[in-house]
Amino acid sequence: MAIPVTRRRYYVDYTLLAVVLCLATFGLVALQSAATGAANWHLTQAGWMVFGCAAAILVTIVDYRHYQRLAYLFYGGVSLLLVLVLFVGISRNNATRWLDLGVFEAQPSELAKLAVVLITARFLQEKQWVGGLRLRDLVIPFVLTMTTVILVAAEPDLGTALVILAIFLTMVLFDGLRRSSLIILLVSLVLLALPVWQFGLESYQRERITAFLNPEGLHQESAWQVRQAIIAVASGGLAGKGHGQGSQVQSGFVPENENDFIFAHIGEEFGFLGCGLVLALYTILILWSLRIARYARDKFGVLLAVGIAALFFWHVVVNIGMVLGLLPVVGLWLPFISYGGSSVVTVMISVGLLINLSMRRHVFHS
Repeated sequence: MAIPVTRRRYYVDYTLLAVVLCLATFGLVALQSAATGAANWHLTQAGWMVFGCAAAILVTIVDYRHYQRLAYLFYGGVSLLLVLVLFVGISRNNATRWLDLGVFEAQPSELAKLAVVLITARFLQEKQWVGGLRLRDLVIPFVLTMTTVILVAAEPDLGTALVILAIFLTMVLFDGLRRSSLIILLVSLVLLALPVWQFGLESYQRERITAFLNPEGLHQESAWQVRQAIIAVASGGLAGKGHGQGSQVQSGFVPENENDFIFAHIGEEFGFLGCGLVLALYTILILWSLRIARYARDKFGVLLAVGIAALFFWHVVVNIGMVLGLLPVVGLWLPFISYGGSSVVTVMISVGLLINLSMRRHVFHS
């Protein structure tokens, strides 16, 4: 009798790669145009992209189930880095978020997002819930997540802290939360709003929120950046002013146009069509991530893909929302497009994890 032969075929997810390539290319083109004077943001970004691709390949090689076993160890290492940032980190623009590693500066709070995704996926995978999650079932992952949120908020980095919390809540809601638990959670968040406003926010963070609620009021300076961004987007019209022709951005009216407010630059120079293309690519990316979750081989893989999809989703929603004045300014980058080394490496590792999940679904026997 013939002995069954096990064959392993690993399929490359070309759809995912194509979307990421389009977004990264669009980002490099936008950064090249946004660079004024001697700045070469696009060249530095290209270097980080190469480094990020190498990291993604390394992540893809190892079976994703090994990351399940290493989740808590990875979380512990990232937490240690977050603590080190508070004591020996580099301060810039009234924030201490970076560690000097000699060759480059790293921002551990970016890796903290992946750490929370991994520990939440592992914890929820190991438990079986009847009738949905109760709040007491979530004590361990909630404490771990809030520890990360507090460490990041202390830098201070409100945007990243809120995104980490949003990613965790998205994964919990996806796994199934009892209605009574959801109501208690929402009420608790509302009750915490006042003490957080009084004692948990820096003065400039409160000004940003006040400016969002009343942009034409007394806080004209806090709302100025958003108004300039809206003017830039609106002036782009249907097809934009053209590459390198954005007067608002080129004249320096929109600060952080290479990072948090790069969508304003895209709107001005590439217009409604350019913005629509970017949003379409992000929509495909998030839906494809959820498709990978749907066909994952185990619950850990499902939750891991959902967590990464949530990472992309909340970054896109918050970043574009604050540029258009729909959300307060919290300082959050746009995936694959905004300038930044740690952010590029984080999203490329995320892509590597998605490819890992996708390719290992196609292991079969014959």
